[in-house]
Amino acid sequence: MTFSKVALAAVTISLALPLTAQESRMSQPDIGRQDAGAYLAGRQAVYGSDYAVAAQYYARALMRDSGNPDLMENLVLSQLSLGQVARALPVAKRMEDLGVSSQAAHMVVAGNLIADEDFAALLSRDAQIQSIGPLVDGLVLAWAHMGAGSVAQALEQFDKVAEDNGLQGFAHYHKAMALASVGDYEGAEALFAADEGALGMVSRRAAMARAEILSLLGRNADALAIIKDSFGTDLDPALDDLAERLRAGEQVPFSHVRSVRDGMAEVFLTLAQALAGEAADPYALIYARMAEFLRPDNIDALLMTADLLDRLGQYDLAEATFAKVPNDHPSHFAAELGRAESLRRAGRPEAAIEALKKLAAAYPDLAPVQTALGDLQRQQENYADAISAYDHAIDHSEANSSVLWFLHYARGISHERLGQWDSAEVDFRRALELNPDQPQVLNYLGYSLVEQQAHLDEALDMIERAVAAEPDSGYIVDSLGWALFRLRRYDEAVGHMETAVQLMPVDPVVNDHLGDVYWAVGRIREAEFQWKRALSFVDPEEKDAEADPDRIRRKLEIGLNAVLAEEGAEPLKLRDEDG
Repeated sequence: MTFSKVALAAVTISLALPLTAQESRMSQPDIGRQDAGAYLAGRQAVYGSDYAVAAQYYARALMRDSGNPDLMENLVLSQLSLGQVARALPVAKRMEDLGVSSQAAHMVVAGNLIADEDFAALLSRDAQIQSIGPLVDGLVLAWAHMGAGSVAQALEQFDKVAEDNGLQGFAHYHKAMALASVGDYEGAEALFAADEGALGMVSRRAAMARAEILSLLGRNADALAIIKDSFGTDLDPALDDLAERLRAGEQVPFSHVRSVRDGMAEVFLTLAQALAGEAADPYALIYARMAEFLRPDNIDALLMTADLLDRLGQYDLAEATFAKVPNDHPSHFAAELGRAESLRRAGRPEAAIEALKKLAAAYPDLAPVQTALGDLQRQQENYADAISAYDHAIDHSEANSSVLWFLHYARGISHERLGQWDSAEVDFRRALELNPDQPQVLNYLGYSLVEQQAHLDEALDMIERAVAAEPDSGYIVDSLGWALFRLRRYDEAVGHMETAVQLMPVDPVVNDHLGDVYWAVGRIREAEFQWKRALSFVDPEEKDAEADPDRIRRKLEIGLNAVLAEEGAEPLKLRDEDG
């Protein structure tokens, strides 16, 4: 559920143009030589999304050159990215006083006026020279009229924004929020009900807001239908909490916008959500930060800010932001899942596992938590613990859950890694019953059967279906070549194995396999070359590596047939190199 691509394009353009102009100035900054070190260090920190370090260096450079617009803008952007909106205000004001056109500075000044509820000052700002962007300017102006006590002017301004077809969804959404915030639930629902309820499907927040509005109109059954149509029946705790209150007959209050300041926070959150995935993450971050600043208890703003910081590699900041979600809030589980992922990505898997264990104890019936714990345990090669977590996840998943196939697949991998093949095969086959054409499952089960030299015709059929679904997957193409090799169809195997190596040129297993296939067709020198390549790609730190360097060295010493004889296996029938 998202706003239209037309609208997203309009938003992205309005945001990107001023920042692109700023970036072009960065290429040739007008600063003194003595300030260049701090400037370059700050610039490098921005490239790494390390906004705290960037702010320190830009502030240091600005002390030496207080009127430099590039340094001021970079400092404001860095502070805004850190959520330090009030701290950025003095420099942002100075930029406006100097007549510097800066989207970031205008956003900071406007944000602080919103926080102070100085609606008269907001209404008096010149949109021509103090613009944040056409959409934000238009929506903030409408909410400012609401704050000044003129609902009629506010509604008129929302309608003016809606005259641009690309921005109509944004305008109607905020008009509905404004109407609901002053108790006009009929008017708000009329907007949501138009066009077969399209407005309520633009985002999760829109669907939940509509459900609250319907409840206030005494239509809890319709509100529950909206939740089911939008999210199905497998609900997360926040949605489940709302649904339970509706089923209990409670008149759920409107929580999404309770004041004009909340409405303006919603403007920036809406823009952040629209930009996420459509523009660079740093652009979306400054909008999410402003939403968080204006409404610190907006959990969606906190979660989005934290997620963006995680994607930008700022794991400590992400973890701290996730931690702001209160323990008793229904979305606490989502915050803890995100915090655990940030810990994992920061190279702290044990801390992540501990966080997920605590979360699993707090939410024992919540399948996504158990799934996350199982995935992390599996990644850490704690396969027995992974199986236990997947057991719980499967037990607490609905029979029609779209992720049930993956749980069986992941548990099957864990069983297979522990050498528990019978249990693994049961899981893989159950995964295929739930998702018959899933290429990863087809490949894993088919390849495993090939390695055991069991049901080879069935295994080949599975792998061929997987290749048809994902012809550019080196792992899957390798499986096909290896299955043909196991079936002693060596000539057919060559082309597939060569393709696999082209797709994955530095994978030791694939190069090793190609060496074996070359040996089987009598291309001895090429086989030895591939084995040497495979040996050079083996990671000595990988404990569970499939490519065995000792076996590869032995093949180079005495040849594949002799190695097979040592292992008690039947030797290959070779052609000589001349065919």
